Amino acid sequence: MFKHVNYNAAGKVASMCALLLLFSGCDKKTEAEAAPAPVASMTVGSEVDDSVITAKIKSEFLVNESVKSLDIKVTTMKGDVMLSGFVDNPAQIETSVSLAKGVTGVKNVNNQFSVKDGGTTVGSKIDDDVITTKVKSALLDDVLIKSFDIAAVTRNGDVQLSGFVNSQEQINHSIDLVQKISGVKSVQNHMTIKN
Repeated sequence: MFKHVNYNAAGKVASMCALLLLFSGCDKKTEAEAAPAPVASMTVGSEVDDSVITAKIKSEFLVNESVKSLDIKVTTMKGDVMLSGFVDNPAQIETSVSLAKGVTGVKNVNNQFSVKDGGTTVGSKIDDDVITTKVKSALLDDVLIKSFDIAAVTRNGDVQLSGFVNSQEQINHSIDLVQKISGVKSVQNHMTIKN
């Protein structure tokens, strides 16, 4: 009827708790030491916030009849949004920028759209997709760039590069790299250096 209590084990647990309490005071820092360290310019939290903003903008585009079928690239860095790609007319630019500005967390919208000129055939669309794939592969494989932050869109062999990079050297190198790819007629630079 009586439970046997292992006092030896209970004593060990009590001793461990006392030691933890004793040593926890040793890690006490002065106010100067306890001050937060300077935060890096991009944190995991800000990257998550930027991803949420980008997703909300893309969602707004999907439900809007005038822009939902367009290939619009959305890049966000610290609440600054860059919109790029090819659109059919200036009204689509206005609609896209307005929708992006309406999303919570957006500080600024940078319009880097180009208006399409002429029609697209199925063959040229396939060629453009192949060129875009080559461009993205080249940018990812290059040791100076290795960036997922550069978006590429191709229209009739004209490649538009947009996004955020670390330096002017990366911009110049990206343009040089893309100009050497077979099928590329011209390169439009809409890249911005990260702050």
